[in-house]
Amino acid sequence: MCGIVGYVGKMDCRGILVEGLKRLEYRGYDSAGIAVLDPSNDLKIVRSQGKIAVLEERLKEEPVSGTVGIAHTRWATHGKPSDENAHPHRSGPFVVVHNGIIENYADVKTRLEREGYTFSSQTDTEVIVKLAESLWRSGADHRESVVGALRQLRGSYAVAVLSSENPGGMIAARKESPLILGLGEDGYYLASDVPAILPYTNRIVYLEDGDLAYLTRDGYRIENLAGEEQIRIPQTIDWNPVMAEKAGYKHFMLKEIHEQPQAVIDTFRSALDLNTQMVRLDELKLSKEDVLRLERIYLVACGTSYHACMVGKYMLESMCRIPVEVDLGSEFRYRNPVISDRTLLVVISQSGETADTRAALAEGIARGAPCRAIVNVVGSSLARMAEGVIYTHAGPEIGVASTKAFTAQLVALYLFSVYCADALGCIGRDELARYAQDLVELPGKMEEVLSLGERIRGWARQYMHASDFLYLGRGILYPVALEGALKLKEISYIHAEGYAAGEMKHGPIALIDENMPVLALMQRGEMYEKMVSNVQEVVARDGQILALVEEHPDAKLGSADTQLVIPKTSPWLAPVLFTIPLQLLAYHIAVLRGTDVDQPRNLAKSVTVE
Repeated sequence: MCGIVGYVGKMDCRGILVEGLKRLEYRGYDSAGIAVLDPSNDLKIVRSQGKIAVLEERLKEEPVSGTVGIAHTRWATHGKPSDENAHPHRSGPFVVVHNGIIENYADVKTRLEREGYTFSSQTDTEVIVKLAESLWRSGADHRESVVGALRQLRGSYAVAVLSSENPGGMIAARKESPLILGLGEDGYYLASDVPAILPYTNRIVYLEDGDLAYLTRDGYRIENLAGEEQIRIPQTIDWNPVMAEKAGYKHFMLKEIHEQPQAVIDTFRSALDLNTQMVRLDELKLSKEDVLRLERIYLVACGTSYHACMVGKYMLESMCRIPVEVDLGSEFRYRNPVISDRTLLVVISQSGETADTRAALAEGIARGAPCRAIVNVVGSSLARMAEGVIYTHAGPEIGVASTKAFTAQLVALYLFSVYCADALGCIGRDELARYAQDLVELPGKMEEVLSLGERIRGWARQYMHASDFLYLGRGILYPVALEGALKLKEISYIHAEGYAAGEMKHGPIALIDENMPVLALMQRGEMYEKMVSNVQEVVARDGQILALVEEHPDAKLGSADTQLVIPKTSPWLAPVLFTIPLQLLAYHIAVLRGTDVDQPRNLAKSVTVE
């Protein structure tokens, strides 16, 4: 949510800033703005409610030029979307853009109002720049003013500050909200996420909590709030700008759905030794002895990653016979969880910056639990906080509704489960070989499912006007039902619910009528006949059944037109194959309904505030 871009260098920055904002559109926003320090050291600000295209039109009317600038896309927290609430905000010689939430802004604002300051917005951000001006007018220089203001703030922030008193530079700071520096040949870049600056550099410095970065055309220096220098090692990102483009697809989401076989390959390639059929997770830093000491595992995440955790519980408990608890990041630390040094906490996040998940990890660390992370972004907050990590290698995911990150997480959890089962002696060599072969065959089977796109589009045309959907699954496919319903809600705005099919008679069956499409996930095995019985309950009440059936069609489920056949695979990998049709169905319904597929309303890609 929200996006920051900044530049200090030799080139005119207007195009760099605007293009950077466009590459951050996936994060979700409702307004945008830009501030540039022009050659006469005058600060020029242009901002507007709405999409970046609106800002571009205003920039034609109010052109800006300079080699130092900052830009922002805002997702409303304090104050409704409006021109006045859009960033950047200015007071005296200072201009600021800000991601995060200032928790004590009301107290600071009241104090500043008593000093005679007036506010032109409803935002918490404006107190930052007013506070800096207040300190500056009291005799502090521009640097002391910014640092002094930050010291008085409580909450989370990523900020970039320009000042006419500092014509060749910029100050940036981070606390619990992501911010990176890009090291280029023609200047230095600032951004809240990597895609914004990839066209210019792939050398990245990740700022840590409490860091302040001072940027000039000639270099940069990182300090903490006490003025002590902090050494941060630059990292090279192996993404390229093309990976963040649509590559001919109508939407990023569709492109990312079709990238899933490759994302799965990239996720298991370095972890699976095909010669020995062994899983090696070197970056996890979890030895066999560490695994043997464990009494319990917590899997903690938010949103789609939470559904991945639910699937992971089935994998780990079945393969390893160790108790697993699944928690929402937003609830974990508030329920006083029972944790010890024999409790492994594993947090999962696509961005590695999710605020609630980060807070849960901090809770686990404080309580002395061994902590690990599964993330997609190298060097992200969770990756740095945890003792070890599994990277999902899905590449940049631009669409707000997660697709390839989710299936890559499922594969990472499968690898983790096999690794732990092997360490515990729960599986033998033959089983290891079979598990490895199942994984190697998975991308090909994913391609088979992707080839069903036209049939799924037909279902979308038939049911695009439905007001409600019900998704049913049992066992390891129950979380997939939840994820399918979430996808439909996120991008088509149709009300949808996922249920464990055995719970039908305990309430949801009251909703079934001839207008209710019911999507049933039919995995072969001991639960199959029970799922058939649940489907019959729907049919008896005139519900419209759409069935995903593993291996071959089933006459008991209706006509062939209402069934899609999913290739047979390992029970633990079936969620990957069953997920893809649900993503495609949500996508095609959303397109037919005319919604903004890549940037659905009210949602943000990376939720970096609680």
